[in-house]
Amino acid sequence: MAELIVALDVSSTNEVRAVLQRLPREVTFYKVGLELYSAEGPTVLSLLRDMGKRVFLDLKLHDIPRTVERAVAAAATHGVDLLTIHASGGRAMMAAAAAAAKSAPRGPRILAVTVLTSMDSSDLVDLGIQRSPEQQVEALGRLAVASGVDGLVCSAKEVGVLRQTLGDGPLLVTPGIRPASTDVGDQKRVATPAAAVKAGASHLVVGRPILDAADPGDAVRRILHEMASA
Repeated sequence: MAELIVALDVSSTNEVRAVLQRLPREVTFYKVGLELYSAEGPTVLSLLRDMGKRVFLDLKLHDIPRTVERAVAAAATHGVDLLTIHASGGRAMMAAAAAAAKSAPRGPRILAVTVLTSMDSSDLVDLGIQRSPEQQVEALGRLAVASGVDGLVCSAKEVGVLRQTLGDGPLLVTPGIRPASTDVGDQKRVATPAAAVKAGASHLVVGRPILDAADPGDAVRRILHEMASA
């Protein structure tokens, strides 16, 4: 069954504590992104781990292989469960990240980001990429899995093709989840929780639809119900 990851789109540990107090106990997986990690560093990771939560550290590492290898090794010392890198960093970089994670005593599972969910065809053209987002995601997804990573971050629009192409092995972590009737914000490739689960996502990442809800706990329960019904 797919798992829900709540994105902590806040900027301080005090806000993290407030979020956790408002959410039900069945939420055990949380994403720490670049904003929060830049503000609080490993302190927020320790806070979550001390509270018995699992951590998805979403830093989208993208550098030369040796630097990424060392960064993955450092992240492993903080007990994170999932860690992101950019697939566009290439085969050698992804292989170095995967090797570093596997050699750590309790290394994270490595997820490669293919195409950001805020991007569409016109954005790829601006970068000189003539493939469609779907084609680019599939090409980078194949390369990432061949390089030894554990899974991919991809939108729900591509998760079905990736699941068919790559099989049941890789994790497919899907952001850009928007329950029916909610605002899509700055995301361009979105889907409902039910659609993402049916397409083959292993994890759904949801932030603003929960954090901005009048009753975050009720928003979580509604999403979990929709995931289970799929």
